[in-house]
Amino acid sequence: MQLISIGQFHKVIEKYLYWLSLPSIGFTDILEIIIISVIVYQMLKWVQLTRAWTLFKGIIMLLLFALFAAIFQLNTISWLLSNSLSVGITAAIIIFQPELRRALEQLGRKKIFSNIFSFSAGEYEGRQSAFTEKTINEVVRASYEMGEVKTGALIVIEQNVALGEYVRTGISIDGLVTSQLLINIFEHNTPLHDGAVIIRGNRIVSATCYLPLTDSMDIGKELGTRHRAAVGISEVSDSLTIIVSEETGAVSLAKDGRLYKHLQKEELVEKLQQLKVDDTGNADVFKKWKDLLRNEKSEK
Repeated sequence: MQLISIGQFHKVIEKYLYWLSLPSIGFTDILEIIIISVIVYQMLKWVQLTRAWTLFKGIIMLLLFALFAAIFQLNTISWLLSNSLSVGITAAIIIFQPELRRALEQLGRKKIFSNIFSFSAGEYEGRQSAFTEKTINEVVRASYEMGEVKTGALIVIEQNVALGEYVRTGISIDGLVTSQLLINIFEHNTPLHDGAVIIRGNRIVSATCYLPLTDSMDIGKELGTRHRAAVGISEVSDSLTIIVSEETGAVSLAKDGRLYKHLQKEELVEKLQQLKVDDTGNADVFKKWKDLLRNEKSEK
């Protein structure tokens, strides 16, 4: 057996040490790292407050799938993904053109050095707070009190998908959810009664918000703009929307593109209970709604 000489051993060690050695980091490298980190941070902060966050998570899944295809040499899938990437980027720019334009406008208005590291506290803090039993009672009480006097109302409850772009269409409130405040907002002939209220956690963040209308043909002709707006916002997000009819006083609910009409108080409380966080602070909303829909089908 041929032995390795000391000289050859030194060459092997030097080769591996060369690859493991770290390059020298200068002032410009540190400056570049800081600038890139700030840009990425600001982009992620903006994306998380819009519908683009859902798209971003979809892109991450596609990239992971592309990595999987590359590792296992799935050549056809890799070819399809690489050729559709340019088309996908163009399509994303077209679809989210309003959000991109708004982001550039906000960048032009921003005081960069004073706001560059600041969080949008009003949009983040509310999302971290739980949807509590007290909030449920206040929302239910307000809904049925307005229904008794036929005061129209549209109450959107934000969940995992941020509704920042719709919040900005209204007037900022940032008040704790109470039945008195909700009733006062939707009172006839008041400045804030037209449009929707958006609730984030235990706070009303905005009123008079504009919502997208659904194009679904399943919505009856007897239902008005409030119901179409409620279904519309539920189609583009995971939000839950309560509708109080101005004509009949009936309370309905929209979720996942479906409309649950003429709910009794107990039924509305039961559905809102699905939004409460558990003891660990996490809410598996999708699972709970899935179980609820399964129970409804079994009752039918």
